[in-house]
Amino acid sequence: MGAVMTDAPAPPLKLFNSLTRSLEEFVPVHPGEARVYSCGPTVYNYPHIGNMRAYVFADTLGRTLSFKGYKLTHVINITDVGHLTDDADAGEDKLEKAAAERAQSIWDIARHYTEAYWADVKALNIRQPAHWSIATDYVPQMIEFAKAIADRHCYELDSGLYFDTTTVADYGRLARHGTDEGESRIDPVEGKRHAADFAIWRKTPPGETRQMEWDSPWGRGAPGWHLECSVMSEALLGFPFDIHTGGIDHREIHHPNEIAQNQAHSCSDASGARFWMHNNFLVERSGKMSKSSGEFLRVQLLIDKGYHPLAYRLMCLQAHYRSELEFSWEGLGAALTRLKRLVMAAASVRDADAAAVTDRRLTDLLAKFDAAMSEDLNTPVALTLLEEAAAMKKIDAGQKRAALAAMDAVLGLDLLTITRADLRVRPKAVTIAEAEIEAALTRRKEARAAKDFAASDALRDELIAAGVEVMDGDPLGWDWRLEP
Repeated sequence: MGAVMTDAPAPPLKLFNSLTRSLEEFVPVHPGEARVYSCGPTVYNYPHIGNMRAYVFADTLGRTLSFKGYKLTHVINITDVGHLTDDADAGEDKLEKAAAERAQSIWDIARHYTEAYWADVKALNIRQPAHWSIATDYVPQMIEFAKAIADRHCYELDSGLYFDTTTVADYGRLARHGTDEGESRIDPVEGKRHAADFAIWRKTPPGETRQMEWDSPWGRGAPGWHLECSVMSEALLGFPFDIHTGGIDHREIHHPNEIAQNQAHSCSDASGARFWMHNNFLVERSGKMSKSSGEFLRVQLLIDKGYHPLAYRLMCLQAHYRSELEFSWEGLGAALTRLKRLVMAAASVRDADAAAVTDRRLTDLLAKFDAAMSEDLNTPVALTLLEEAAAMKKIDAGQKRAALAAMDAVLGLDLLTITRADLRVRPKAVTIAEAEIEAALTRRKEARAAKDFAASDALRDELIAAGVEVMDGDPLGWDWRLEP
């Protein structure tokens, strides 16, 4: 924990392993290092805020590993080929479908949505990984990987090369397939030996031309979706590596298929990663999370409605990553208010010179913070401890700044950089200028001082009509906020 003076030993980091459905102490494959692979987006459309919860979780995990002293190597992939509209080996390639619908180059589609995803990563203060691995950069390696497992584990159909899931031990154990705990059923697809078998390579159908296709021993075509993650994680992190993350939906098909490929390639029961970790769903009741709903919920929509994106990050941190999180605009507004309080508390020590933390009250809080994050990333408790430190009075400013910086380095709320003015985001639909608001508020204060309440109320009504909420008596000390 840097310049924190404490004699207490740091607690071990315990993480929930989806493979065993239990908490396990994190012991790295390579001493002092942590190697993490996160399943990234398929760049055929904008990511919605439910997608982005997975990257807030993976970022929090990475920040915690750094906080615990590990040298972190984090890889996030970009899927620009191979992902079908149905994860269970059916439907069209998502990128090819998007390119055809919009009459655009598939490469332009992928580039546009990759950059949009990266913009959301920046807006949510997610740290840059060591590597962004792009699927199409690794197609030759994918072909070599497939060649290495084809004879013992695959069979060929007219449509491509398929992996026989009965050739590896305990297929589907991650998703609890074949048990009462099984969360997923995979429908049979005509021609496959077994319903759970999946494509390693897809041949381009006769008479068709794909925008993305390559020559292979099984015909011209493209790799299956699952192959890319096995190939890129091994290439960049080596087998075995420490942690593989993704949304809980990946636990049912994608990750079991990765594990099967990894077992086949290593000629063992090794899953590739020691820990498999999954964040739960973001639940939104209106149906606007779906990308087919038109104006679906994405980070830019939150900004357009006047919410700072870090309010959404804080909203994610308020729930444990393994719990479902329900989204509502009221909940996002409450998270923004909570963030404002933290930013205002941090402002008083922002310019102080950081000092070694020796005050017992702060060292105790930091020890509790470490314990919370070490217990499977308990961010709800960690947030309350951050707030307790921020609210402390009569304490050395330099030590308080250092303590807040240490906690915020894990939670990623940027408390010592952003200001409360930064959090006042202008809704897209609002046209009134801030100078006009301030001038009207000045006149209103003068009217109230003169006890001219009719004029004061009239000015308030004018501001409300322009989309400005006047916040009289607000304990945060804010005079107004813009309403979308």
